[in-house]
Amino acid sequence: MKTRDHGLSEKEMELVKLIMAECESTGDIQAKLKRLFAGTIEQMLEAEMDEHLGYEKHSATGNNSGNSRNGYGKKDHFLRLRRV
Repeated sequence: MKTRDHGLSEKEMELVKLIMAECESTGDIQAKLKRLFAGTIEQMLEAEMDEHLGYEKHSATGNNSGNSRNGYGKKDHFLRLRRV
């Protein structure tokens, strides 16, 4: 049986095979691609912040520079509803 490459490079085809290896449904593939996309965007944003600030995350260079990172974390927002 002849395999098709769909115009992808060898490395891209390897990645496709790795992604599909653990997936049993299209939903599994979509979930994995969503996580990969989110991780890629996160890395791009971190690199952009490194470039903007002029130092890498956790570097001592930024300590007490007046332009240091404050960190981030998951935030919970609560809304109180009451009768008016």
